[in-house]
Amino acid sequence: MALQVQPYKGARDFYPEDKRLQKYIFGKLREVCESFGYEEYDAPILEPTELYLSKGNQEIIDEQTYTFQDRGGRSVTIRTEMTPTVSRMVAGRRQELAYPVRWYSIPNLWRYERMQRGRLREFWQLNADIFGVDGVEADHEIILLADRILRSYGAKPDMYSIHVNSRVLTEHLFRKYLLLSETQEQTLVRLIDRIHKMEKDSFLAQADAVLTPTQREDGTLDKLMELMQVKRLNDLPESVMNLPCILALKRLDDLLIESRVTNVKFDITLMRGFDYYTDIVFEVFDEHPENNRSMFGGGRYDGLVGMFGVEPVPTVGFGMGDVTLQNFLEAHELIPRLVPETDAYVVLLGDNLYEKAQPILNYFRDEGLRLAVDSTNRKLDKQIKTAVKKGIEHVIFIGDAELADERYKLKNLVSGLEDQHGRERIIAMLRDSRRTHGVPSVSDPALDDDFDA
Repeated sequence: MALQVQPYKGARDFYPEDKRLQKYIFGKLREVCESFGYEEYDAPILEPTELYLSKGNQEIIDEQTYTFQDRGGRSVTIRTEMTPTVSRMVAGRRQELAYPVRWYSIPNLWRYERMQRGRLREFWQLNADIFGVDGVEADHEIILLADRILRSYGAKPDMYSIHVNSRVLTEHLFRKYLLLSETQEQTLVRLIDRIHKMEKDSFLAQADAVLTPTQREDGTLDKLMELMQVKRLNDLPESVMNLPCILALKRLDDLLIESRVTNVKFDITLMRGFDYYTDIVFEVFDEHPENNRSMFGGGRYDGLVGMFGVEPVPTVGFGMGDVTLQNFLEAHELIPRLVPETDAYVVLLGDNLYEKAQPILNYFRDEGLRLAVDSTNRKLDKQIKTAVKKGIEHVIFIGDAELADERYKLKNLVSGLEDQHGRERIIAMLRDSRRTHGVPSVSDPALDDDFDA
């Protein structure tokens, strides 16, 4: 029986054109993160299962992870996210690091879950975290970083919105205003986290089931639903208006406006499902009518580093998946034309040219050109068709006469223009073409030089 050519379900093959897009997307992520002073890190793809059990539960491990025993009998899990891992790494060097610590990574992750648009089992995810800043300035920086990333691809503010809430505010409202127990609060947080994916009657029925008979008689469900309709901080109950968490949200609003981030909205229904969030949380939503969904998010999680037996470190971070980001870029037509990295396809004119051409090929490559040489001795038209099929824009023709004269024919397959040039002119023209298409090279010296209160 023949083997299947399809990849594992929920994973992707990356052919050169797919990898080219990935390199473009990842390149922007790295560029923007490093412009804010973030340093790249990575870690093993396998973690001890207990790392995820510490803030999850056995059901999630059993149903949503790739968990198995290694040959030493240890339970290990393919990483599903990077937050526990980076917390472990910071804890491991808690006393040695220079704070604030700004780290980012773009790891390969796996989750065994039902596949849908924007969600696969294997994916890559930008993770950016700042450790050691307990003020709202860190929340501002992380949200500003996320905003700058989207803008770096050409996104406009009306293409997406940034929703913000506070878990401290939520806890206060549930405990002090609605008078709910801790268990009731935890249940409602998970329920409200799915509120926009549920029918209203279903949500009301499940919320009502959480309440006691006395709470039902006191109108607690009506008070809850009134809260869920609040769109502005000033519309919250008067009793919470002077809470530190409210003042922090207003300070965050001021900082974001000062940074020209005007598409931020207060969203009291935003919960972020992970239990480790401790205060301000945010999610970024695509506003395209055909892709109107949450793309990514994050928030403050001050307790995770402390779980490793060291002093806690205040932390804010976010994760941005590559699939939802690509869907966003495609929906808004923000992906540029990406050309192959190869500068020119070399066609050898005649027999026994491969050896003779090596000195000039070495010279071109030493000067930073990226050349693909056709050594098949096929007919000229077939070699040119190969260059066209590969999407390579230029062809260099090399024969005995060209080698003798040290002038080589360069043809642009897009415009049809061709002429003979010396080697320095060819190098300059191909470098210019590379700049036009935005394909940089380190070896090319010419390229070195609204949140209402």
